[in-house]
Amino acid sequence: MLDLATFVAAPFCCTLLGEFGAEVIKVEQPDRGDDLRRLGTPVREGLSYWWLVESRNKKSITCNLRTPDGQDLIRRLAGSADVLAENFRPGTMEGWGLGWDALRAANPRLVMVRISAFGQTGPYRERPGFGRIAAAMSGISYLSGYPDRAPVTPGTPTIPDYLAGALAAFGALVALEHRRQSAEGQVVDVALYEPMLRMLDELVPVYAATGYVRERRGSGTEYVVPHNHYRARDGRWVAIACTNDRMFERLAAAMERPELAAEFPTMAARVARRDELDGLVQAWVGAADAPDVLARLDAAEVPCGPVASVRELFADPQVRARDNILEFPSYCGRLGLTRDDLRALSHRGVV
Repeated sequence: MLDLATFVAAPFCCTLLGEFGAEVIKVEQPDRGDDLRRLGTPVREGLSYWWLVESRNKKSITCNLRTPDGQDLIRRLAGSADVLAENFRPGTMEGWGLGWDALRAANPRLVMVRISAFGQTGPYRERPGFGRIAAAMSGISYLSGYPDRAPVTPGTPTIPDYLAGALAAFGALVALEHRRQSAEGQVVDVALYEPMLRMLDELVPVYAATGYVRERRGSGTEYVVPHNHYRARDGRWVAIACTNDRMFERLAAAMERPELAAEFPTMAARVARRDELDGLVQAWVGAADAPDVLARLDAAEVPCGPVASVRELFADPQVRARDNILEFPSYCGRLGLTRDDLRALSHRGVV
């Protein structure tokens, strides 16, 4: 794989495939490198933790894509590559003589992954954009937050980048399977807003059929109650999700209020009295500390979990058991090597 991209979306696509064995050649700008090296919390000058996370399992080279020599080098590398990924504004690669037609001429079997704010077609194709813009224009930000407050970006502004990168990796694998059957490469064209739009539950067909526009509900859920975050006595938050009548019966038993199952026998009855029922659950959760609440809910087989910070993720035995967080050395930092050191070693043929 050739990773010509910057920041997060297309590089994450390459990172995912690199974790499963793909050889990824990261192409960076001469002198300054990828801007992700300087984004986020610095490890030292010119190197960030974010860069270490999203550039692992890659081999870096520098190449000036704006010069004929650099463009020729990329065409030659593309001639033997399986996948080339980029996330420049549409038309940029064509301006460098590195568009699909030129690369396909060099390698008819190449799969070209293209991620941009709005895709390679349509009236917005040339607009710049980042994850925040994609979330806003996909419909997901409109749903995020409380009805009496401004819409918020869900999670972090880079969620659209990560989702686009994940779907692009899926698209690359599908295109490689197509190539295996046909010997022909393809273009995988992903816009940042598209994965978010695809994950709007039933909003699109419901609006098309009825004109109904869902509004913000804070941490609650449109059609399911109780399905929310509740604050415990110790100030920590607990997530509870009762998506059918049996789960609610178990919650009522855990609350030592079995009569609630008869008072709210169906989901429709619970949704109709949303605020009242959420208030009852909040009162019960708020009377105990979060560990006690979670223990009672676990014993009753009610779906629940803590609203965890990153500190709690590090201590979570499930996260540890599944190897979701791994520790490994960053050798340049461990050896104290600077960019000048690496240049010197490179000249001597060591790196």
